Amino acid sequence: MGEGAGFQLGTVGALSLSVVSSVSIVICNKALMSSLGFIFATTLTSWHLLVTFCSLHVALLMKLFEHKPFDRKAVLGFGVLNGISIGLLNLSLGFNSVGFYQMTKLAIIPCTVFLETVFLAKKFSRSIQFSLSILLLGVGIATVTDLQLNLLGSVLSLLAIVTTCVAQIMTNTIQKKFKVSSTQLLYQSAPYQALTLFVSGPFLDGLLTNQNVFAFNYTPQVLIFIVLSCLISVSVNFSTFLVIGKTSPVTYQVLGHLKTCLVLTFGYVLLHDPFSWRNIFGISVAIVGMVLYSYICTIEGQQKAREASSQMLQVKDNDSDPLMRAESGAGIDADGATPTATVWSSNKDLRA
Repeated sequence: MGEGAGFQLGTVGALSLSVVSSVSIVICNKALMSSLGFIFATTLTSWHLLVTFCSLHVALLMKLFEHKPFDRKAVLGFGVLNGISIGLLNLSLGFNSVGFYQMTKLAIIPCTVFLETVFLAKKFSRSIQFSLSILLLGVGIATVTDLQLNLLGSVLSLLAIVTTCVAQIMTNTIQKKFKVSSTQLLYQSAPYQALTLFVSGPFLDGLLTNQNVFAFNYTPQVLIFIVLSCLISVSVNFSTFLVIGKTSPVTYQVLGHLKTCLVLTFGYVLLHDPFSWRNIFGISVAIVGMVLYSYICTIEGQQKAREASSQMLQVKDNDSDPLMRAESGAGIDADGATPTATVWSSNKDLRA
């Protein structure tokens, strides 16, 4: 009971941290890019990851977490793939209309569901699929405006969708396979992500903006917002790995659409961005989908917990009465030896 309650509390904390930090960094970056003219998104992301790594290294020196090295090839591939996915998302935004870019982000959820179903044999109930459909419909109504298509932009969007889905699935599977925490995985992969974007960032930003990031006029105000953005990014990157590790890539994407709705709302309230009844209706539908998804996940989680508990009680009952098991002939192999029962851990898939 205590461990399950602790897991739920940790999950709620991770979700809350992800929402607050992501909305904060969007507002900060919007001021940095729209008001101050610093539009070099990929290079800025590489600085985010570099600051994140440095912050985690300081935390490691202070013994706030334990360094746990594991398969270097897996870390390298994961880090580079994450960096590539970020770059492709930025290119997709640069070569497509805003509406088509929003469609790209919406496509990540069904793509993730498809990949996990086909390659990881994960099952999604009809109720989960229905709630996700409502969510995607609402976000689509609220955010998708124009859908201007072009070949290069479509190819970039497709690559961005696939690499993002695979990277987020790997975030979850690596933590469970190698039994590492979100902090340990982020600490080891951040340098590779940062290096990938640090090398490609100036080129990609130059391609998208026709400006040189190194020739930009870095006023004190710009530097303050860059530092603030980098500091907030530490929480963003940490909470991303934490949420995916504790829940699933699909839940993280659902949370991402909640952030989109919140950003639209805060933009209207704080920055007086244009807002229409279509936005309000779309956000309302999306919230219904999110609430329904959360409710169904909770119900299905409780059902699985009850099934796991009954299985454990059944195993204990069988172990406590070997005579009955012997009389029924269960557990006796060809040599007359009774094999040891396999102990099932109900929380093995819940630990990051």
